[in-house]
Parts: sequence; structure tokens; C-alpha cells
Amino acid sequence: MKVRTVNTALDKLKEDVIVAGIFEGQKKLAGAAAEIDRATSGLISAARADITGRLNQTCMLYASKGLASKRVLVIGLGREKDLTLDRIRGIAARAVKCAREAGLTSAALPLQLIPGSSCEPALRAAVLCEGALLGLYTFRQYKTAPDNGEAAEFKQITICAGREHSPSVAAAVRDAETVCDGVCLARDLVNHPGNTATPTYLADTARRIAKTCGLACSVFDEQKIKRLAMGGLLAVAKGSHEPARFIVLEHTTPKTAHNAPVVLIGKAITFDSGGISIKPAANMEEMKTDMSGGAAVLGALQACAQLKLPLRVIGLIPATENLPGGSALKPGDIVTSMAGKTIEIITTDAEGRLILADALQYAQRYKPQAVIDLATLTGACIIALGNDVSAVMGTSEPLIERLRAAAEQTGEKIWPLPLYAEYDEQIKSDIADVKNVGGKGAGSITAGCFLKKFAGTAPWAHLDIAGTAWAQQPKPYAPKGATGVGVRLLVELLRKWQQLKP
Repeated sequence: MKVRTVNTALDKLKEDVIVAGIFEGQKKLAGAAAEIDRATSGLISAARADITGRLNQTCMLYASKGLASKRVLVIGLGREKDLTLDRIRGIAARAVKCAREAGLTSAALPLQLIPGSSCEPALRAAVLCEGALLGLYTFRQYKTAPDNGEAAEFKQITICAGREHSPSVAAAVRDAETVCDGVCLARDLVNHPGNTATPTYLADTARRIAKTCGLACSVFDEQKIKRLAMGGLLAVAKGSHEPARFIVLEHTTPKTAHNAPVVLIGKAITFDSGGISIKPAANMEEMKTDMSGGAAVLGALQACAQLKLPLRVIGLIPATENLPGGSALKPGDIVTSMAGKTIEIITTDAEGRLILADALQYAQRYKPQAVIDLATLTGACIIALGNDVSAVMGTSEPLIERLRAAAEQTGEKIWPLPLYAEYDEQIKSDIADVKNVGGKGAGSITAGCFLKKFAGTAPWAHLDIAGTAWAQQPKPYAPKGATGVGVRLLVELLRKWQQLKP
């Protein structure tokens, strides 16, 4: 899809539709709505009885004069005091989806769509672009025929800005496109079925991204994984015929090549049956999503490279299936991790922390500035925080606060959980260094305590995205299915990165 920025006056725009917004309770038209109303001799004013400004209410109007475009979509902005950056994303998504449902293929989103916004023009443009592009996302690779009434493919989004803001707006829109490409990559990977998105497929995708974007890429096969003594990853992979892979991606620049990196780690269980501790059959098809952390790291590294961030970033993705084969890991087994610590297996359905333990240990060879891992780790996180908020835990309050600031900017909400020493008691083993679950209570926290034992001394944070990686129902700018959560959060964090001390 083409995205362009222009300085053109609204009455000269030739897109299929121009979008204008009205706040709930707004007495007088302002912004794009006022400008369009003047150009059309009162088109919007004549329809005010049908337009209350209620959030996401839409009204398609037809202009017989005054505009090069023949349609105006008026959208409700809700109450002005409730306006946030994330609400603007949702409004943009709702507008372009409404246009697509009407059979249109192009839309103009003026910056003054949000009248009187204090948000600087470049940021407003980026947010509008993000909402529109992510709202239009579809996954149709396995459909062999169009659905009944399916709308035509959308072709163009135009961000219209005043002349004085056009250079910064154009740059912001280009960057927003790049980040959205990373999100859509992650969504595609998670939406693919497990018989497509295998560990080998993820490795091949990483190689392709690296070649296209200028990343360094290494993929370790099972022989190399054995030589590295990654006992957690090997143990989980034992039950599957699909070979495990350990993917290493690196973004750097000539000036940062020798700097301590920020390391991102993404759990990539490409299908999780639970292993011998098999999951219930209901909804097991959704366990293809257990590689969402790895997909987010791939999307974030792609964006880092394309944005040419002045930072060294390493992506580590341990990838395997978790299946109940004859050679599969069993409850009661003892596994030796890459760190040399022994792990008693209480349930084979707590496998993600085993592969992350090896990745966290591997990360320490880089002497990193910071380490951040993302994982669809625990169902307990969904019980605690639902499907709209990810949990964050870690050893560095400054790192967690930076993640929270990035979450505020991107709308990818996170909430901290504690890693008090008392929780370590739950994962003490009678016969090994640690056991892989700590019982029913505080399941997300004890999983975090487990990971902490392998995290090393660098500032570390863990994001449990179990509830946020998959949408059971459509969200404002995400359809049902994979959300691509984590990509925008990580890129926002890295774009504003400053040195962290342990």
C-alpha cells in the first residue's frame, strides 16, 4: 500500500474520501471539519443532527461541489478530555476500515482531523499512519477464494499537513511505515499455522530479513546447540521431528560496532502441545502463537536496521516445537542448562522458561547494556492482567521505567509485578538447583523468578505477553488474531535509548 504526505489544500485532494473529526459535545466545527464545511457551503453543518461526535461514530457525506474528492467521512472523536495518542490510532483505523467497507481504495487523513490537538504535527502524523496501516492489516495467505462481500484492496493513504510542517511530517510517516512493516511481519509469522512456521521457517525468515536489511545473522543447528550445552532447548526439542534452531541477529553501525549491545530475546515455541503434560484439546490450535516473542524480536530487528538506529542490538530467538513424542521430556526429569544449573521438570508445559534460560545465559557473552525477553509465558498472566496488558518484571527499575514510558507512547500497555525473594521458595527443588514451576499461586511471578536465576548481572526485564499477543476479538487497530505486540514497544524504547548502568 502506498502512503504519501502532501501539503495540498483539502479542497484539492482527489482521494476517494477525506476524513474529518468532531468531538462529542462540540458546538462549533473546527479543524478539517470546519475547512471542509466552508469549501462545501455547509455540507457538514447540514448533517449535524446525525453526527453527535460519539467515539468512532461515522457518517459518510457526499459533496456535490467545493471538493475534488466527492466524499467526506465524518468520524466521532469522543470527548476531547479523553483523547490519547492510542485513541487517535484507533480513530484512524476505524476511518480507513469504514472507507474500505464502502468499497473505496484511498483516503486522506488531514492532521487537522483532530482539531486543536496539542500533539506536535510529526507525532500526530506518525500516529495517524500507524493506526491506518495496522487497522487495514489482513491475513489471507491461505484463502483460495474471496469472501462474500469482501472489499477491494486499499491502495493509498494520504497524510495531509500544512506546508510548514511537511519535512518533519514526511520523515515521521516514513518511520511509522517502517515500524508498521515490522509489526505486520510479526503478525504474519504468528498467524501462520504451525506446519508452516516451523523453527526452520523462522530461521529462513531471519536470513531473508538479514540479507534484505543489512543485519548479521547466524543460525545454530542442533549440533551447534549441543556443543553450546543448551540443555533446556535440547530437552524441549526432543519430542519433535522438527529440528530446533537458535537464531542470532545483530544490528549495528560502524560507530557502534564495538559498543555493549542491548539484547532482545524472544521465545519461539512454534507449536506448544504441552508435551507429555499435554494441554486440553479445546483451543489448542491457538498454541501456534507460542512463538510470538520470537516474532516480535524479528520484527523489531528488521525495524532497527531499516531505521538505522545508532545502537548495537542483538536478537536471540530459541526456536522449537513442544510435542509428546516417545523421546519427549518427562515430568520428573532433570535437565542441565547452558549455565550449568540443574532443573527439575515438574510439568513439560512450562517449557518456555527452559529455552529462555539458555538464551539468557548465551546473552551474557556479549556483556550487554541490558537484556529484555518477551514470551507468551504463563496463563497466569492472563488471569492477573487480562488480554490488554502485558506483565513486566526485572532487576532494573530504570529499565522497567523506560519500558513503561515506551508503553505509554505506543499504547502497548504493561504493568509491573514484583520479584520478591519470598517467591523463590516456591521454585526450590529437593533434588536439583531449581524446579520449573512453583505451584498455582503467583504463576507469572515464579516464572519470572526462574528466569532471574539465569539473567546475569546486566539490567534485565521480562515481558509476559501471554494475554496480549493474540486477540480473540478485533481491537481498534488489530483484527482478530495476532497483534504483533512488542514490536512498537521495543522500537520506541530503542529509538530513545541511553546508556544504562547495572
